[in-house]
Amino acid sequence: MLEVRKKDNESFESLVRRFTKKTMQSGKILQAKKVRFYAKPKTRRALKESALRKHKITGKLEYLKKTGKLDETDLKKRKRK
Repeated sequence: MLEVRKKDNESFESLVRRFTKKTMQSGKILQAKKVRFYAKPKTRRALKESALRKHKITGKLEYLKKTGKLDETDLKKRKRK
């Protein structure tokens, strides 16, 4: 735990500035971000399933485009949602 004590005749802003500088130097913020945004790696099975799902969806979309049942404008509208 970091501790910063107020010096004599020190303003609150300079105290906060010293505290943030100390936290940056200690690496606590960087460590917290790494822990917060850590994504557990997918297993081989999950990777294969997601790849097959994407392949199936793109195949359906290509078929609908070729047959004329799907316009490019409809596709763009769906992506925005």
